[in-house]
Amino acid sequence: MYCLQALKIIMTTVIPKIEQLSSRVWRILGCNPGPYTLQGTNVYLVGTGQKRILIDTGDADKPEYIQNLKDTIKTQQTGIQQILITHYHHDHVGGIADVCNALDLGSTVSVSKLPRNPPQEESIESTSKSYNYLQDGEVLKTDGATLRAVYTPGHTDDHMVLVLEEEQAVFTGDCILGEGTAVFEDLFTYMKSLEKLVSLKPQKLYPGHGPVIDDAVPKVQMYIDHRNMRERQIMEVLSGNTDKWMTPMDMVKIIYVDVPEHLHIAAAGNVDHHLTKLEKEKKIVRRDDGGTVQWKKSSL
Repeated sequence: MYCLQALKIIMTTVIPKIEQLSSRVWRILGCNPGPYTLQGTNVYLVGTGQKRILIDTGDADKPEYIQNLKDTIKTQQTGIQQILITHYHHDHVGGIADVCNALDLGSTVSVSKLPRNPPQEESIESTSKSYNYLQDGEVLKTDGATLRAVYTPGHTDDHMVLVLEEEQAVFTGDCILGEGTAVFEDLFTYMKSLEKLVSLKPQKLYPGHGPVIDDAVPKVQMYIDHRNMRERQIMEVLSGNTDKWMTPMDMVKIIYVDVPEHLHIAAAGNVDHHLTKLEKEKKIVRRDDGGTVQWKKSSL
């Protein structure tokens, strides 16, 4: 399962494999680039003391990333106090076993995240560790840094962001990307989460993929405006084809003309989520034509 789909990727910023971003934040690139992960997963080492917090762990079987992480920890003369996971996707949790083994993290180092919703059994592959489940609003501290977990579902049902109180910054996971836009499992909850991010009034965003975002609130508002724009475009397409039943891919080929074709499946997934929301609002109707779901503007 892909952690995200960047629907319009403009790779303008080259991210170093290791970079200090502030007095208390280091970023180690996960070395797993691709059309769905931009230059790779951003793994963050947070704090200033002899033990620090690691946010996300990247993907599995990425030896260059693991070596870079080890080198950073060595040069900083530090260790890992706790691992925090923003959400369950493989490019954020896949590296847990490799990190724990490479850094010889014993049973005292917990791996923490929010639970799935609805609850379901989760395991950490290739380790004897189990997840320690956090609560929305829980505060986690290390020398030099205070992190507050904020539940932001939508991209996934367990997604959280982490507010770095000392910087009025937010580690956004895949709720917001440094470049492009992200997909989501549920549009309604995703939009609520974006609004929650705006209400936090962050000064800076540390995304799960892509470069640091300094114009934080305008960036989140851009995401909200973008989704509202897509919804308007979908309604315009359906309004212009009132005598025709349309599939999500039919709409993608009209709306996403500026998006590479290899990302059209991802775009169709986003359109489908918009359609589900619009159906709940009784603005459109659906039919199942031999296993193919099609949509049409409601006549009500």
